[in-house]
Amino acid sequence: MRRALIAMGTLGLLAVAAPALAQTWQIDAAHSTLTFTNTYQNVEYTGQFRRFTANIAYDPSDIARAKFDVKVDISSLDTRNSERDHAALGPAFFDTAKFPDAYFATTRFRKTADGKVVADGELKLRGVTRPVVLEVQFVPHGDTATLDVTAQLKRLDFGIGTGQWADPSMIGDGVTVHGHLLLHASK
Repeated sequence: MRRALIAMGTLGLLAVAAPALAQTWQIDAAHSTLTFTNTYQNVEYTGQFRRFTANIAYDPSDIARAKFDVKVDISSLDTRNSERDHAALGPAFFDTAKFPDAYFATTRFRKTADGKVVADGELKLRGVTRPVVLEVQFVPHGDTATLDVTAQLKRLDFGIGTGQWADPSMIGDGVTVHGHLLLHASK
């Protein structure tokens, strides 16, 4: 009996001492997008990745406990140009035979001087890991929420575009990535 009371007391103390986790959210894949914008010969184009998953824990009142872990299926690339998509998946660009997925994981969240929330993290793409900063806009609606994230990347930092394609006058080096997610609170 005494051991049972000590065990229950210890569990109770652990429960009180353990940090609370932020609200976890599930992505509504049918209403969520992951897009990017770049230029080809100085003409802007937009593409998207149709398949991605994310584990999201976020509470706007406690961003210290927030976490985003995202996995992107690179072969789901769609720029609405089959010739461009085929080339982009090949060895000179994403090289999906060797690197089928990209991964992003946050390392911390913080507020900027103007009150905006940003997430620092690391993106692993084409076998290269680099720090990335996401601008975060989270709007809760009861048991649902919208999450918009935007990042600025340099494709050449990840080795995307080799040979003649490394020339940024052909394909722009700066890429804007935007995620718009509809979320449902996990029960």
